[in-house]
Amino acid sequence: MKYHGINYDIGTQFTKGKFSRETFDLNVVQKEIEIIKNELHCNAIRISGQEIVRLSQASEIALKLGLTVFFSPAYINATQQETLDYLSQCALAAEKLRLKYPNLIFVIGCELSLFIQGFIRGDDIYIRLKRMFNFFFIVKKVFKIKSKFNRKLNDFLKEAVSMIKGNFSGQITYASGTWEEIDWTLFDIIGIDHYRAFYNKSTYRKEMHPYMEHGKPVVVTEFGCCTYKGAEDAGGGGWAIIDWTKPKPELKKEYTRDEGVQANYILELLDIFQEEKIAGALVFTFVNPVYAYNEDPRYDLDMASYSVVKTFENPQKGSYKDMPWVPKKAFYKLAEYYAKINNYQA
Repeated sequence: MKYHGINYDIGTQFTKGKFSRETFDLNVVQKEIEIIKNELHCNAIRISGQEIVRLSQASEIALKLGLTVFFSPAYINATQQETLDYLSQCALAAEKLRLKYPNLIFVIGCELSLFIQGFIRGDDIYIRLKRMFNFFFIVKKVFKIKSKFNRKLNDFLKEAVSMIKGNFSGQITYASGTWEEIDWTLFDIIGIDHYRAFYNKSTYRKEMHPYMEHGKPVVVTEFGCCTYKGAEDAGGGGWAIIDWTKPKPELKKEYTRDEGVQANYILELLDIFQEEKIAGALVFTFVNPVYAYNEDPRYDLDMASYSVVKTFENPQKGSYKDMPWVPKKAFYKLAEYYAKINNYQA
């Protein structure tokens, strides 16, 4: 596995006016990325988020440390034209970095059929999610029925790649959803956000094989698990157990916290990627401050988080090298796993 790393969010606006990371402290970012490099033993990092300055600053920190950066802009709920204009500016910023640090890969989007407008009906991502992931989605997956939006998506990607290549001269990839049928001739690296859940547990490994037939490196740009019993069956939908309509967000029903579920899931999938000779794997995700831990299970939003560290509502309660969080079991297990890879490659 050439690239073994983790996702790192610098602030994504899934809901208008609210960023997944409100505070962007460069000192904290520097320390976290150093921990990712030196303690998790990652050699790659996917840095995602909306603000170009934040993306550039965090990416340069990682590049200086010798990490390969998957530079991953994310403009949620934008129109297609807004997305093209935004990606053009991102490509210019990425090229400035690439000229100094060649180990930068541009990710032109993430699951764009869902994250931007124009492919699935709905102006809001959560409306599109409901329309996409329902009973009929599982039926389509089982019977391999193709979705109608793929032609439009590939036309958009073709235009985006052409535009980006005018501003950026490095390698380009796309973080695709498994429901998307992508024209991979457009890209240097094949990227898939590949979660295992109850509906694809028996076919999970086989689902990767078609991607490998293109003769290009395949990188799993996202995979991970939440921190409760049963999360391994929910896969990429494990986050949807919170009722955000309450004055104080709470879990929709009673769940049992289990950090071992998350750790085991990540290691099991890494073993599969190694056996299948996947070129890279990026765990989702390092930290998620919005999903804070609470001692009361009813309000323990961290159960619904994919992060390998546990953030506290009161930052003073968390203390790992002056960070507002502490590692979960997955953090330590992942560190051991990546250390073995490093030793093997050395």
